[in-house]
Amino acid sequence: MELRQLITFITIVELDGYKKAADELGYAQSSITAHMKDLEQELGTPIFDRLGRKMVLTEAGKKFLPYAENIVRLYAKSKEAIQNTSEPSGQLTIGASESLMIYWLPTIIKRFREKYPLVELTMKSIQYDNLTGQLKKGDIDAAILVETLNFNPTELVTNLIKKDELIHVTADAATMPDTMLVTEYTCSWRPLVEEYLKGVGKEMISRVELPSVEAIKQSVLCGLGNAMLPTFTVENFMKSGELQEVHNSKREQVGIFTAMHKNKWVSPSMRAFLEVLES
Repeated sequence: MELRQLITFITIVELDGYKKAADELGYAQSSITAHMKDLEQELGTPIFDRLGRKMVLTEAGKKFLPYAENIVRLYAKSKEAIQNTSEPSGQLTIGASESLMIYWLPTIIKRFREKYPLVELTMKSIQYDNLTGQLKKGDIDAAILVETLNFNPTELVTNLIKKDELIHVTADAATMPDTMLVTEYTCSWRPLVEEYLKGVGKEMISRVELPSVEAIKQSVLCGLGNAMLPTFTVENFMKSGELQEVHNSKREQVGIFTAMHKNKWVSPSMRAFLEVLES
């Protein structure tokens, strides 16, 4: 059953004839006849009695008419609802790395919620070792993560939001412990830390591996060791003097990226979120 068949049926009833319906809808009269033949075949019963030139609804046609009108009316309303939405709404699920959720995204989420209150936003942790799978299955609509600047997976569409740096910090540069607190190897920028240590001749330095950036930062603050962390996670602590940059250290560049599956439709809610993110 096609929408055009229903529209043709209703128009024939309203204008009382095939020819008038054909003129109104811009069809050849043979097309109008074909529409009705196909519709009656699908319904399994005639919907018109053809009494000479006059078309009279059968009992089946009379019963079917209000349903056809409702279907056409609902179709028109559904198009109107989509096309005339004044602001983004509905569900939106964003995956993000823990460090971004703690230190960078809260103010952005606040701005987004103030601007688009009808969007039901859900934040989830990303799985670095299965990011493509999360996006492909629709567990998350998009991801925001810290990556090396060459981040470009084949199945994903990525966008660099801003560049950042890994900065070597300690609680007290004068008595800096000879221990480097590091992320797990699944962390995208762990190799940059290893390269940095080799570059400064400390590849044999003692390492303590911790599961999160927050755990590393708190451990640095209590004097357990020093670490290389993204600037956005430590800048406030450096301003307050609780953390210090290690003298003559080299900063390594990373980036904050968005990532979506290449076949993902960008909804109005998603587009609005990305605009707030990039503003």
